[in-house]
Amino acid sequence: MGPLAGLRVIELASIGPGPFAAMLLADQGADVIRIDRIEPSGLGLPMPARFDVAGRGRRSVALDIKQPAGRDAALRLIDRADVLIEGWRPGVAERLGLGPEACHARNPGLVYGRMTGFGQHGPLAQAAGHDLNYIALTGALHAIGGADKPVPPLNLVGDYGGGALYLAFGLMAALFERQRSGRGQVVDAAMVDGAASLLSLFHGLAAGGQWDATQRAANLLDGGAPFYDTYATSDGRHVSIGALEPKFFAELAERIGLDRRFVQRQYDRRLWPEMREAIATLIAGRTRDAWCALLEGSDACFAPVLTLAEAADHHHAQARQAFVEVGGVQQPAPAPRFSRSAAEVPRPAPEAGAHTREVLAEAGFSAHEIDQLTPQEGR
Repeated sequence: MGPLAGLRVIELASIGPGPFAAMLLADQGADVIRIDRIEPSGLGLPMPARFDVAGRGRRSVALDIKQPAGRDAALRLIDRADVLIEGWRPGVAERLGLGPEACHARNPGLVYGRMTGFGQHGPLAQAAGHDLNYIALTGALHAIGGADKPVPPLNLVGDYGGGALYLAFGLMAALFERQRSGRGQVVDAAMVDGAASLLSLFHGLAAGGQWDATQRAANLLDGGAPFYDTYATSDGRHVSIGALEPKFFAELAERIGLDRRFVQRQYDRRLWPEMREAIATLIAGRTRDAWCALLEGSDACFAPVLTLAEAADHHHAQARQAFVEVGGVQQPAPAPRFSRSAAEVPRPAPEAGAHTREVLAEAGFSAHEIDQLTPQEGR
């Protein structure tokens, strides 16, 4: 089930955005087969597989791809695939005999997705790094945080926003093009490229003189505007206010008792320090739940700042069934939603090699060949 039912994907095990992109495809019905290493590789965090939410929905085949037999087995699986995802440093797949040239020689229609931090070429292509480094290079990290220092925005901007989502989009674009040409191609998804693309709006604002790119917490959307920020409540929690438009700010002011003169001069930056202090004082006078009772669901552009657990229990998330339980672990449901081809609830992430025999048999491997590729099981 799902809109991608029938799509065959091979995922060469990695960490970060590659697995998340594969999860997005699996969530929508693609048959994702992850090729894991036979020996533990140190990939990911040390915890049971069922807690690996980004690893959900696929099957796992364990192969020693450094050996000719394991590499050849991987190529036979790739022969039957529509998409391949790899997230290694440039050149690693080629050295293993699994690069685009080798794969396309056998499967010309393959869409070969490559996920890196710095891209396949350039002076930094071979450098080690993580999300924080990639978004630092694009200007995104500089723009996020308080006035005193940049703050890591989890790994949402580089790994997932600029990485996995752009890779998934690129794969879908290449598959669409394949319908016309009949040919596969390489999708070079680099987190530095994706994160820079996410900043498109802000490049335009800066060029138009509407964004001071030299400062943080000084602009409309970075906490500089008092009507687009978070505030502490009397019980030590926080609420968010995003009343950018004058009509929404006017409703917020009326509901919380803010002086009307602030409404009349909402975009007068000279008044922002006083406006911020007035809003902070009012918000600090009630609990977070009291503000929810007064403002939630209105046009005041308000929402409580929730923890992960609170987010899953919120009545809006409950009404939309936005979270599911998979293998006893509560996690976000597949997104986006489709009117006809709804996806099934995902399966838990597999243990490495859990489906080796099953998948190899489906691919036409003989029992003897499978025995040769799974020595750890004994014969």
